[in-house]
Amino acid sequence: MSDIIYFKHEEEEKSTNQELFNQQLNIYQKVLHGNYMGHCEIYDILHNFLVNYLQKPFKMLDLGCGDACFIAQALANTNIASYTGIDLSEIALEIAQSNMAIIPCEKHFQQGDFSELTDEFLQQKEGSFNVIMASFALHHLLLPKKDVIFREIAKLLSADGIFVLIDVIRKESEERETYIERYLDDVKKRWSMLSPQEYLIVKNHISSSDFPETPQTLYELGIKHNFNRSECLYRDSLETTQLLCFYR
Repeated sequence: MSDIIYFKHEEEEKSTNQELFNQQLNIYQKVLHGNYMGHCEIYDILHNFLVNYLQKPFKMLDLGCGDACFIAQALANTNIASYTGIDLSEIALEIAQSNMAIIPCEKHFQQGDFSELTDEFLQQKEGSFNVIMASFALHHLLLPKKDVIFREIAKLLSADGIFVLIDVIRKESEERETYIERYLDDVKKRWSMLSPQEYLIVKNHISSSDFPETPQTLYELGIKHNFNRSECLYRDSLETTQLLCFYR
C-alpha cells in the first residue's frame, strides 16, 4: 500500500529521511486507527475475494506495497504461493518484510519506483503473476503514465490474471479541483486525530500529488489493454474510493 505516508525524497540524507518517515508514519497510523480511508472494509472485501475467487495457488505482485500491513492481513488463509512487493521506500520495505512474515509463501521485496519498471523486469516476469494490485498508488500518476502502467500490468499478468486497483476515484463529470475540495472538506471534518500541522501536510500532499480518474476512464484503459471485463467490489459512501477488479 502506498498512500499519503510515502512521499519520495531520494536526495535527502538518510537521517532526514528517517525523521520524515517517522512524521509520515505517525500520520499514517492515525489514518489507519481512525479508519478514515476505509482500509478495514476494503481489505476485508479483498480478503474474501482472494479466498473465494482464487482456489489454486497464486502469485501476486504488489505495486507500491508500502509497509504491506493490510495486504498481509488480506492474504491470511489464502492460496498465496508467491508475493512480490515493490516500493521506493527502503524503510517501508523493511517493515513490509516483518509484516509479511506471518504469510507462509515465497516472498520478494524490491526497492524501486513501480511506475518505472525496467525492461529486464518486464521481460523476465512476463505472464508471471496471477494477481497484480496497486493500493492508493496509481492516483499519483498522470493519465498518460497510468496508460503505460495498465499496458505493463497486462503484460505481466497470466492469461487469466486479475488487476486489483484500490484507489481514490472522481465522480463521472467531476473536475479534479472539485474533487480535491470535496475530499479535503471530508478530511477536515472527519480526520479528527490529526493535528493542525498534520492536516496541512495532508492537504499539501493531496493538492499537489493526487490525480484521480473517473471510473469510466479506468474502465476504458482496461478495455484498451485487453482486459475482458471489470467490476467494482467496493465504493465508499462519499464516492471518493473504490476497489476495482480488471479481469484478463
